[in-house]
Amino acid sequence: MSWRRLGAALGAGALTGLCFPPVDLGPLVLVALVPLLWAWRGARPRHAALYGFAFGIAANVVVIPWIRYFGYVAFVPMLVVVAAPIAGAGALVAAYGRRNLASPFLTAAVWVVFEALLGHWPLGGFAWVELGVALHGVPAARALAGVGGTLLVSFVVVAVNGLVLDLGYGLASRTVRASVLAGVGIAGLLFATAFADVTRFEPRTTGHLRVAMLQGDDQQLSLADQNQQLLTEKHFALADRLRGHYDLIVFPESALDTNPETDTALRTRITDLAAKHHSAVLVNARTPGNNGQFRNTNLMYTPNGRLQGTYSKQHLVPFGEYVPWRDQLSFLPELRQVPYDYEPGHRRQIFRVAGKPIGSVICFESAFGPLVRDYVHDGAQAIIVSTNNRSYQRSANSEQHLALGQMRAAETARTLLQASVSGISAVISPDGTVHQRTRLFAPAIVTTTIAASTGETLYVRFGDWVVLLSALALVTVTVVAIRRPVTPAVTRSGA
Repeated sequence: MSWRRLGAALGAGALTGLCFPPVDLGPLVLVALVPLLWAWRGARPRHAALYGFAFGIAANVVVIPWIRYFGYVAFVPMLVVVAAPIAGAGALVAAYGRRNLASPFLTAAVWVVFEALLGHWPLGGFAWVELGVALHGVPAARALAGVGGTLLVSFVVVAVNGLVLDLGYGLASRTVRASVLAGVGIAGLLFATAFADVTRFEPRTTGHLRVAMLQGDDQQLSLADQNQQLLTEKHFALADRLRGHYDLIVFPESALDTNPETDTALRTRITDLAAKHHSAVLVNARTPGNNGQFRNTNLMYTPNGRLQGTYSKQHLVPFGEYVPWRDQLSFLPELRQVPYDYEPGHRRQIFRVAGKPIGSVICFESAFGPLVRDYVHDGAQAIIVSTNNRSYQRSANSEQHLALGQMRAAETARTLLQASVSGISAVISPDGTVHQRTRLFAPAIVTTTIAASTGETLYVRFGDWVVLLSALALVTVTVVAIRRPVTPAVTRSGA
């Protein structure tokens, strides 16, 4: 093991973390990984795994320190989980390199496969810190997401870093061919990204919807105190300020204290509001599940007061909405903050607002591109993210969540409404541009007219094809690698 390489990996991780909100250095991510890729070059697989693990720890300490609000008993294992895939990527890249199989594009393929794995496993995955999200503020990168999802952006980011490293080696050794190839590779990726921006898919507008989102939580409380917090009246006080016709009024996740389907007085208030504004009303409530459990559910009421349908959150937050291995971990006092387990839903639900099909996801779910993609593939013409980020107080969580919303909007070319009980609420246009952003813990009403739209981006049509192609590439390279002898060091240029 080299301490210098370990330090380079740690530094690269910290620098990469700064590319995400709140520091949000964005484009710096195109070179931030260079020290890590340098550390991997020529390393033994076990050492490269260590460097990758160190990178992952450093990056995520910077990006997700808000996990500590669930206790360090959750924070430390979470860091291990999110760093492990980068360790795996490092080991595989090094193993290929020792068989003289090295390329920035191969490294990018390895990275994307492991990043996709983290989005699915363990415990349903954690897609919050996908590398491509760092470029949420770059319109051309968002256009690329419409072609192949955020993971395609991640692929390009890693490949550019590898090519920059190759360019540096070529210039240092005065190897013209290596320098030219690296320069051409960088230019090619930048051209492809610019081409995706110029030819960005434009959805077809089918109509417009007048929407109001209510943000009523103005108290920064601990997770335990939030269990006793009452928010219904604060949100109805905001609703009382609405005037005129709306197509949709949104009460975000956790905005109601009880379930309107069992609280008849609350249901009457909701249906009266719907009738007053001739509007559909989307609310969120804790509803009964099976075996005494509860579900986190969105309920849509029509302007005439009928319950149109419900959607129960499918992708629950481990140690936030349920505790895996609760009986075995019952000795941990931090778990008392999560007194009961939610039960996941098992199906998507398309709501109709003024005749337009609308999809809704709840909080953490918007981190998962395939889930939102499936809604649009089913015909959703706009997306609502109903969320409660108040557990994370004034950390960067809410700003990062908004960045994820930008990528989901750009991937699907749909307007996305980020409706948060405590902020940040916002309207995100189909190209990922943010409008009408609110502040944290400041009561607000966001009123807007949005376009409902149809048409499928390449990502909606074909999904995460970049992961499939990357996986096929790794299978092919692995077959070749098995037949090659191990060499003591990489003998050709490549990250």
